[in-house]
Amino acid sequence: MTMKRDTRKTRLDYRDLLLLSRSFAKQEDGSITIFACFMIFCMVLIGGIGVDMMRHEMERTRIQAVSDRAVLAAADLDQELDPDAVVRDYFAKSGMEDYVSSVSVDQGINFRKVTVEADMNMNTQFMDFLGVDSLTVPGLSTAEEKIEKVEISMVLDISGSMRENNKMQNLRNAAGEFIDAVLTPENRDLISISVVPYTAQVNVGEDIVDEMNVNQVHDWSFCVDFADTDFSTTSVRFGNAGAPYEHMQHFETGWSWNGRNNGSDNITNPTCPNEPYEEVTSFSQNAAALKGQINQFQPRSNTSIHLGMKWGVAMLDPSWQSFNQVLPGVPAVFRNRPAPYPPVDKPSSADTLKTIILMTDGQNVDTNRIGPQVYANYNHRLHWSNYPLDWYLDRYVRSSDHYFWRTTKYTASQADYLLANVCSAAKAKKIVIWSIGFEVTDHGANVMRNCASSPSHFFRVEGIEITDAFQSIARQLNQLRLTQ
Repeated sequence: MTMKRDTRKTRLDYRDLLLLSRSFAKQEDGSITIFACFMIFCMVLIGGIGVDMMRHEMERTRIQAVSDRAVLAAADLDQELDPDAVVRDYFAKSGMEDYVSSVSVDQGINFRKVTVEADMNMNTQFMDFLGVDSLTVPGLSTAEEKIEKVEISMVLDISGSMRENNKMQNLRNAAGEFIDAVLTPENRDLISISVVPYTAQVNVGEDIVDEMNVNQVHDWSFCVDFADTDFSTTSVRFGNAGAPYEHMQHFETGWSWNGRNNGSDNITNPTCPNEPYEEVTSFSQNAAALKGQINQFQPRSNTSIHLGMKWGVAMLDPSWQSFNQVLPGVPAVFRNRPAPYPPVDKPSSADTLKTIILMTDGQNVDTNRIGPQVYANYNHRLHWSNYPLDWYLDRYVRSSDHYFWRTTKYTASQADYLLANVCSAAKAKKIVIWSIGFEVTDHGANVMRNCASSPSHFFRVEGIEITDAFQSIARQLNQLRLTQ
């Protein structure tokens, strides 16, 4: 029996299949699900990349923090351990010993520079889908402690009020510790200190006055009276340049007298201090001599901060080099100092820091001079070297005539103004000014704060806190700097 294929049915099956496939191709149901799955995958991947990057940043921050601490400790010039060992020990203590790639140390007599490079490989959790199996976490840090050449003027108040509350002894101790902190064997020939003791005047000594154009009228002491315009500059004139300076009169303003009259110079508290240890010291690095001088200071007379500051600034001006080249006590290594000021357009290019520490325990007061008519010849000067001015006037001159015998050289407000001028002149030359108000009034504190390079350069202290102020200044003069 022969069976016949139903070709008609076969043709229908193919036609149905074709229609079904065309219908399926036209259907859009469920297509968004595929796109959504793809987008979710992308979002998870992007989020995972973010997680990997946050882990990378966390590890980088951890390595960088250890690097910074390690190089700061290793670069400290007081650090006696091997700098390389110090860095590696910091990493070892933090569980990162294997991360250190290299440690480089560059050091000399006045500096130490330490650089550490560290890195680690962090396995990724999501970025490996993109073929990134790990990320490198770097750490690079450099620290340098460098004692630049430093020129310091210590302008110290030795006025009569320093006899109260043990202030003079506290000053001696604080200044001595400061000197020991900055004049160390490691920075020999790099740091100089000038000391300017001041009361109502500053005795710069015969050697300095002899190098200036000064109308010298006696030889008991060597103080100079300035014109107001001199406080707008940072220098004093060397040699015969310019108009002559006036020689400060030798007299005492006091109301009491000890009754002596044995020829000349019987006054005990002259307005211009005249003891050898009260003269300025120019550019020294002899710590023992400087401390020996300061330890002899005795409270005397009243306060003229602007005069002390004028000399402190002048001894940092490059023109002072002319004095240093002839003064007998200046070490040979400092005869070419002070260094030049830095260029105005590149103040950071200087390799020498010029800084002043201005200290007072009071404030400016009116300061007097003897009328020129009664200080005109040798007999006048001899007379006033024996009798205090106020004591004599109170007994022998009518009060209505005192104006003829006694004149005001600087009022307190005028002195504050002149101090502000010389402070501004110094700051314009990039001289760093630290000021210390030692048990001062609010007015005195404001004057000293305004003179300082910034409010943070001013210290208002009581008692033994003056030692903390000097120590803080010493630390900041020798501070570490992160350079990268």
